[in-house]
Amino acid sequence: MTAFDESERRVWAAQADAYAGSFAKLCEYPVPRLLEAAGIEPGMRVLDVGTGTGTAAKAACERGAKVTAVDAEASMIALAAQTAPEADVRLAALPDLPFGDDEFDAAVGNFVLNHVGRPRTALAELRRVTRPGGRIAVTIWAVPAAAGQALLGRALQAAGVSRPAHLPALDPGDDFPRTEQGFAALLSAAGLKDVVCDTLLWDHRTTPEEWWSGPAAGVATIGHIIRSQPSDTIESIKAHFDSLCAEFVDSTGALVLPHAALMAHGRA
Repeated sequence: MTAFDESERRVWAAQADAYAGSFAKLCEYPVPRLLEAAGIEPGMRVLDVGTGTGTAAKAACERGAKVTAVDAEASMIALAAQTAPEADVRLAALPDLPFGDDEFDAAVGNFVLNHVGRPRTALAELRRVTRPGGRIAVTIWAVPAAAGQALLGRALQAAGVSRPAHLPALDPGDDFPRTEQGFAALLSAAGLKDVVCDTLLWDHRTTPEEWWSGPAAGVATIGHIIRSQPSDTIESIKAHFDSLCAEFVDSTGALVLPHAALMAHGRA
């Protein structure tokens, strides 16, 4: 594993329940489009990699597919097995999957490439385990971030908190532009054919309390950063968060957060 991979393992350790109660609902949005892009049909052998809480695995099972779902985090596997009891749920991670060549008819990865140290190598591994001509569909967050996605980061910035130096970023040789062109080029470089990339835009409806609960519990890198701060700094971040939420609260009191993701797909 790269230093980035190791950091991701530490950040996400035992976070499944807190994730399920906060950011998981946001990440469910692309799943129907993702399965359509992968051409999921009854009887197909489907791999859901980085399954998280098992949402995509469950949806693929409901389409009649024979689903194998994997994740790098044990607490996510336990939750995914409950969400998608018809799926074969296993502990495994990119870029080294415990499957033979051409074992699946299609593969999907919902936001998993945000969390791997070598995205191109990870995509090549998905291509290896997918039969020739089978479709692979994946999502990542777009950069620059949409206004709703940037809310928590703005609260940190307003409180004078920056990304700690000990948290590794991707090696420059493994990084890529988080744009339609950049993401499509990454899939093509991994050997996929007929690559298409689209931008998905949606408003995520939540509450300030729910949206704060994830990072307050340490979910994701931003939660790890918040939890590592002194108590007075955390209070300052929360105060700025509460103030910034006013920009996104509608007349019912709901927090309406615009988000943008990239969905790319191609053939193995």
